[in-house]
Amino acid sequence: MTDLRLERVRSLLPNGLAALREGARAEGYRHLDRLAADWEAGVLRFDRVHEALLAAFRDGDLVGVGGLTADPVHPNALRLRRFYIAPAERRCGIGRALALALLAEVGDACRPIVVNAAPGSEPFWESLGFKPDRRNGRTHILSRS
Repeated sequence: MTDLRLERVRSLLPNGLAALREGARAEGYRHLDRLAADWEAGVLRFDRVHEALLAAFRDGDLVGVGGLTADPVHPNALRLRRFYIAPAERRCGIGRALALALLAEVGDACRPIVVNAAPGSEPFWESLGFKPDRRNGRTHILSRS
């Protein structure tokens, strides 16, 4: 893999997000549109303890994003969300690098982490240790106790 760089998003959404949003929309996903709307409205900025929004750049181009927030259903849990890798960049380690970097944000905190896996992505999340758990708007959970 050439020149992969993960960057924490702090004040401005990354250049290239419009193209990623377009790609996600073409696949029937609207979660990057929600990311942009929530960011602009100040509703969700990924700035609380253990929260982060990371952008993945390959050879200088934005190829993926992913966030970690408090889970809206269970206050003790964290949720991986707004996770998207451009189709042409899948299956080359970018998603894994992004997910592992987000999981590292949790550190030693013994909090479960949940995800609502997109159809077809279940094997990816399970390869990272997530277990199927279809409750409360999630599909998988990673216990960290």
